Amino acid sequence: MVLSLSHRPRLLRGARLTSPVVAPVLRTPRLVLRPHRMSDAEAWLQIERDSSIRANLHWPERDRRQMITHLRDRTRKTVLWRADDFLALAVELDGEVIGDVSMHLRTVAPESRSAEVGWLQLSRYRGHGYATEAAEALLTFAFQTLGTRWVTALVDADNERSMALAERLGFARVAQTGCTVTFLTTGAPTIGAPTTDAPPISAGETVESRIDSPVIADTM
Repeated sequence: MVLSLSHRPRLLRGARLTSPVVAPVLRTPRLVLRPHRMSDAEAWLQIERDSSIRANLHWPERDRRQMITHLRDRTRKTVLWRADDFLALAVELDGEVIGDVSMHLRTVAPESRSAEVGWLQLSRYRGHGYATEAAEALLTFAFQTLGTRWVTALVDADNERSMALAERLGFARVAQTGCTVTFLTTGAPTIGAPTTDAPPISAGETVESRIDSPVIADTM
């Protein structure tokens, strides 16, 4: 059995950042990006049941138990330290979760540090610029806090909205493999940086306990 890099024990993943980057709380003019919570369950069920999201991300149809398990996994994705660590943040508008942004740390070395980002949003909130605002905040975090040299995004070729969003964010289309288009950017969006609050690790919790939580599916 061959394990993907993201599913190998941490010690087999090679180099790590000088210090772990813990999930922030990012505030934009209209949105709050923060770690997922189990209290987000009802909103997450709406996301899982959104046929457009499932189609564009190739998510399977899950039953309620599987949906809750997927959310629980996302609540644990709060630290970036080694290659292929995964971070997921809920996107909140006026106290309601309307989407998600996520990031894989792909390479760690400072001179070639890279990440892969993803975004999703409930269909009924389209057309207001929320996805752009959330993705801009995540990209700014990637370049200014994580110190990435470049960031990629993988988009389904049939997902015209996401491809247009990537281009608005300054991504360039660099490759296509099958139905997956790869976009790349080497700079943060030219916007004001979001405000950032980094939640502390709670008493009795360690960085290792956050990273080593069971992995189900790191899905963008």
